[in-house]
Amino acid sequence: MEQLNRSELRKKIMTILYQVNIYKNNKMSYNLENVINEVIEIDNEFVKEIVYGVTTYQNEIDEIANKYLDGWTIDRLGNTDRAILEIGIYELLYTNTPDIVCINEAIELAKLYSDDEVRRMINGVLDKVYHNK
Repeated sequence: MEQLNRSELRKKIMTILYQVNIYKNNKMSYNLENVINEVIEIDNEFVKEIVYGVTTYQNEIDEIANKYLDGWTIDRLGNTDRAILEIGIYELLYTNTPDIVCINEAIELAKLYSDDEVRRMINGVLDKVYHNK
């Protein structure tokens, strides 16, 4: 099994959180450990830390996102965009990852998976979170 770098791991995390959002939106039960194992074969501490962190602090993260989403709420975002924003906010507030890395990684994901308007929105929210920590 090749070693995935953190950028690649964040794509996996985004996929896991995307899946979790779908289960929640459809009021389906799920086992977080199983969702993680479906997406990534190897046991990875970084992946688990972020996934469990985001799901544990979901309400706080959503509140912060809603505070800075101008005229929007996080639940109006698509599942992919929402996952990217949640990862970014979680990493900024709850990890030792350097702030600039947290923001850049989220923007890189948004460049790949979101449209320009949403990418700018994610960038704006993370910028405000960063300046108000």
